[in-house]
Amino acid sequence: RRRFASEAWIAGGSMAALAASLVLFVVASPNGAGLPAELVEGHVRSLQARHLVDVETSDRHVVKPWFNGKIDFAPPVIDLADRGYPLAGGRLDYLENRAVAALVYRRRAHVINLFVWPGASPPAPTFQRREGYALIRWGRGGLTYWAVSDIDPADLAAFQKAFAARAGL
Repeated sequence: RRRFASEAWIAGGSMAALAASLVLFVVASPNGAGLPAELVEGHVRSLQARHLVDVETSDRHVVKPWFNGKIDFAPPVIDLADRGYPLAGGRLDYLENRAVAALVYRRRAHVINLFVWPGASPPAPTFQRREGYALIRWGRGGLTYWAVSDIDPADLAAFQKAFAARAGL
């Protein structure tokens, strides 16, 4: 009887450990599976809280230096008004336990949040949809870029191409 009771405890403990491991694997995936959700949440939060920008201007020569001393890198701030994506400003956001730059662009009545931070990312753009939002990711020059918006995916892809070309990425 004692042997059966201890085997039951061991089996129960093993199952609990397996369940906890699976939860950790799903929640803290090394591939950043939770990052797209964080990006969409940041985008939506910026629209809801009337906190779209900390510095509201279409002048990139005001937005870029505004980030000095607030983050430990210099994001490229590009004027794309002539391509139909005017700069609205910038703000600080917080993703994956670090402060990141959020550059805000407009496309007609829509908002594009371009999140930028240091890190390795594939240079070729990758696209996905989440909760009705389009997301596109790319990297270059030691920076990771994620653009999030509810615009048509083709418009977001055109934004990415225009930004990368103008920034020399």
